[in-house]
Amino acid sequence: MRRPFTQVDVFTSVPYRGNPLAVVLDGKGLTTEEMQRFACWTNLSETTFVLPPGNPAADYRVRIFTTTSELPFAGHPTLGTCHAWLAAGGTPKAAGEIVQECGVGLVRVRRTEDGLAFSAPPLIRSGPVEEAFAAHVAALLRVDRSEIVDIEWADNGPGWVAVLLRDADAVLAVEPGLVDCFIGVAGPHPEGAPYAFEMRAFCPFDGGTVEDPVTGSLNASVAQWLLRTGRASAPYVAAQGTRLGRSGRVHITTGDDGGVWVGGSTVTCVTGQVEL
Repeated sequence: MRRPFTQVDVFTSVPYRGNPLAVVLDGKGLTTEEMQRFACWTNLSETTFVLPPGNPAADYRVRIFTTTSELPFAGHPTLGTCHAWLAAGGTPKAAGEIVQECGVGLVRVRRTEDGLAFSAPPLIRSGPVEEAFAAHVAALLRVDRSEIVDIEWADNGPGWVAVLLRDADAVLAVEPGLVDCFIGVAGPHPEGAPYAFEMRAFCPFDGGTVEDPVTGSLNASVAQWLLRTGRASAPYVAAQGTRLGRSGRVHITTGDDGGVWVGGSTVTCVTGQVEL
């Protein structure tokens, strides 16, 4: 069966400089095994499948797959799927806001002058890590423990542990070894720079370490941490993907209720049909 398909680039306004996402716009009737097989075949960090919503408050439901497993939530697939759904003629039930249903429940998405933005889901694990684990993370990153300014759990699904280094240059200098957990690294740019923080994300994958180009879930959780501890003020823009030759730009804002919103531009790169 031929199904509408698109590939988009998220957190960039310039094609092929952000984080790509494959979107199957009609996933009805596909089994989990079929979805996983196709996600493995695309060989992208994530592939999503759009389905009718199960919750009447949602506009659509999405299932998110890496090449090896399903995720309950991820940031760049949320924005990329919403972009593809709208471009394919999707109409939100409520003006001004799109509601996505996924594994963590309902996620609100809205249009902003900087592109689509999603409401950061609450952290499922936060707070300080044990010192032995902090030393382990430092060893994985191949940095001295004294170089870590702060470290906390910042998990909104994938399992992130967030590491703050002294500055953006220190972040860009990291050469990790083989990681065994999801590590996000942040460091501030100098005052007056166009970006407030430099971000990198290191993930264990297939026996190796993969650096994700631009990571919505990490930026969402780290923003909550940095804002809570007074190390950042919103709005701000984070840069990610620099070491990979990408130019990811993540816009962090807060709503009237203090909730964090994570946004950025998305561009369509491929449209067509796939046999599934």
